[in-house]
Amino acid sequence: MGNEALQMSLPLVLLTILTFSALSATASASDRSYNVGDHVPLFVNKVGPLNNPSETYQYYDLPFCCPDPVIQKKESIGEVLNGDRLANTLYQLNFRQDKNGESLCQKKLKVAEVAKFRDAIVNDFYFQMYYDDLPVWGFIGKVEDESWTISDKGTKYYLFKHVLFDVFYNGNQIIEIRAFSDPNHVADITEDVDIDVEFTYSVKWNATSIQFQNRMDRYSKASLLPVRLKIHWFSFINSIVIIVLLMGLLTLLIMRRLKNDLRKCSNDEEEDKEVGWKYIHGDVFRYPSNMPLFCAVLGVGTQLLIMVCILFFLSFFGVLYPYNRGALFTSLVFICTLTSIVAGYTAAAFHTQFSVIGWERSVLLTAILYLGPLFVTSSILNTVAISYGATAAIPFGTLLAILLIYAFLAIPLLALGGVIGYCLRSEFQAPCATKQFPREIQRLAWYRRTHCQMFIGGLLPFSAIALQLHHLYASMWGYKIYTLPGILFLTFIILIIMTSILTVGLTYIQLSVEDHEWWWRSVLSGGSTAIFMFAYSIYFYARSNMTGFMQLSFFIGYNACMCYAFFLMLGAISFRVSLIFVRHIYGAVKSE
Repeated sequence: MGNEALQMSLPLVLLTILTFSALSATASASDRSYNVGDHVPLFVNKVGPLNNPSETYQYYDLPFCCPDPVIQKKESIGEVLNGDRLANTLYQLNFRQDKNGESLCQKKLKVAEVAKFRDAIVNDFYFQMYYDDLPVWGFIGKVEDESWTISDKGTKYYLFKHVLFDVFYNGNQIIEIRAFSDPNHVADITEDVDIDVEFTYSVKWNATSIQFQNRMDRYSKASLLPVRLKIHWFSFINSIVIIVLLMGLLTLLIMRRLKNDLRKCSNDEEEDKEVGWKYIHGDVFRYPSNMPLFCAVLGVGTQLLIMVCILFFLSFFGVLYPYNRGALFTSLVFICTLTSIVAGYTAAAFHTQFSVIGWERSVLLTAILYLGPLFVTSSILNTVAISYGATAAIPFGTLLAILLIYAFLAIPLLALGGVIGYCLRSEFQAPCATKQFPREIQRLAWYRRTHCQMFIGGLLPFSAIALQLHHLYASMWGYKIYTLPGILFLTFIILIIMTSILTVGLTYIQLSVEDHEWWWRSVLSGGSTAIFMFAYSIYFYARSNMTGFMQLSFFIGYNACMCYAFFLMLGAISFRVSLIFVRHIYGAVKSE
């Protein structure tokens, strides 16, 4: 009873802490007010090819007009991990002061600088800036094919040298900003020659009735088109229908048979008609091989489940919203650190139900089971980013800060959770006594083996979430904005329900053929949905316009880490559900 109370109280404590942090985060954003003429800084962020969202570079890596000196804005861990590198600029956008044709600087572009701009235009580079924490984008130049004319032959490359800022305000607060590159003010950079360019800009202020608290709705509307909403709801309803059909099928084919089995087992006069799963009652609760690794899977899977639930909570609370710079990565670091105590407690508590020695190894494996592969993958990808000079490269200071957080906060919390789990240990409550020697398992047909169960257990849940998964990938690896966390949360619940139902059904089928090694099988069957998720990510990349080794390595590496997390999380859920089911059916019969 104490273990269950502690398991329930730990997530509640974490949610309470995050609730107060969410309140402080949302309260401080609504007091940005300015007087006419006040200087509101415009920060330049990054540039990069439109089709490769991971391949971004610092704004001044291209020879734009830059101040002297260039001052980098102090950023949070999440902003650095997100690849943001904000810096000051020469643009002067004072509050409610219009400007027309203001000169930014006169610049003589040398041949090498012209070539840099031309390569950026060929690769469809965009730039990103921030004004009062509002993002704004624009393109660097354009390409025109003039081979159809008589006088000019070949492709022409033009650099935009004038930017028009349209800024909208309501009272003394900034609501919206847009940037337009003027196609009539361009510099021809087709030839490899030195060229003089004057960069200019204009600012136009416009009044609007949109309230400050609704100013982020403009970015959300990009994904709230009626057609997209219909697709989302169609996907959700389709998933509900699949679940209802699946539940009905299991009720007819499995639950009905299970009731007959229980009735038959409870009848003392029909001992000769014992069903298959009743024969193995002395082996079904025999703990699996490699128990420390199994406990680590449960610990990490439980931690990841709580992390996902907290992230949904923060999104519903309004802390995580589109273009809240670095908030997602900051939340991930913070939540992962706090929930380490849950992982340690879960692994140690489950291990000590079977043995009071060796639980330390389970906690140690919990520490490295997911974060170990993640660290190795991130290190390799960070090396690739450094070689490209991209902003995705994590600076040494940020990397050191993350390692210190893990060493002095996450690991102690993990160890504390393990000690708590050991101190509050209890024996495993099994309805049936376990025999001394395991029963021999007969050779099963190919369609009853692990790989076939993994295929069935992963394909059906994946089919219910495939469309939502496509939108999620489009948001992660593109410029689509996922602004429907409610539907995403319902899809996540559907995924859990379908995984649980299928795992219970597959476990019952496995026990019916007298195969008592269901512990690892339930984890593999439940987590196999992640394999289909990763396979779909490869298909998504093949259909996209992403190119280059850096983008490919980042896409494969981080998608593999995400799918691995889902494997551990769904595996832990499926085992827990299967354990409840097995306890129920064996507790309902008369054990010999």
